Amino acid sequence: MNALTILQPYAHLITLPDASPLKKRVENREWHAPAAAIGKPLVIHAGKSRAWLTGKDEQNYPGMIFGAAVAVARLAASVGVRDCERGKFDREFPWLREHIHAAGPCCWVLTEVRKLPEPIQYRGAQGLWKFPDELLPEGFRA
Repeated sequence: MNALTILQPYAHLITLPDASPLKKRVENREWHAPAAAIGKPLVIHAGKSRAWLTGKDEQNYPGMIFGAAVAVARLAASVGVRDCERGKFDREFPWLREHIHAAGPCCWVLTEVRKLPEPIQYRGAQGLWKFPDELLPEGFRA
């Protein structure tokens, strides 16, 4: 299954439930997701680096995991932030234009996020990479 390594605290924010006002449903990249990946499951991998943590992030977001798969989401779309700002996707994703994390230049829209019951320690990688399906629990595999 495709996987994407995301630094903390952002991987943690992706795992938050839909009801949470802090949830993150957009991952920003410099490049668009490949067309073949759109609509498919995506393993969310929390990177090992603490470079993006600021101030009290570890206090504010207890339970952050590093160096492990933490969730599976559906990669619903890969869209340009300028198109989001112009409302091009308002019908499909009415929340996207105002989403705090839609900063682009390319916004990877995540839906159907499911946090794994337990993190799966695994080495991440840059770009889109393959995570072994057999390591995922039943019900999370493609």
